[in-house]
Amino acid sequence: MREFLEYVAKQLVDNPDAVVITDEEKDNKIVFKLKVSQPDIGKIIGKQGRTAQSIRVLLSAVAAKHGKRAILEVED
Repeated sequence: MREFLEYVAKQLVDNPDAVVITDEEKDNKIVFKLKVSQPDIGKIIGKQGRTAQSIRVLLSAVAAKHGKRAILEVED
């Protein structure tokens, strides 16, 4: 799941070297925290949050295949 999220994030931003993903697992749930450079935050979030929401949907689908739940948080 982490590799999937990292791949998608790096394809969306101008500075892929600044993509940092941390994760913590609680119970049957994984919280991914995505941090990108300041100019690239808008590209991850998208207009009205549509891009971020689409990434969350895809991440949830990948997590469901592994029998887990995944949450994405975009950090400033």
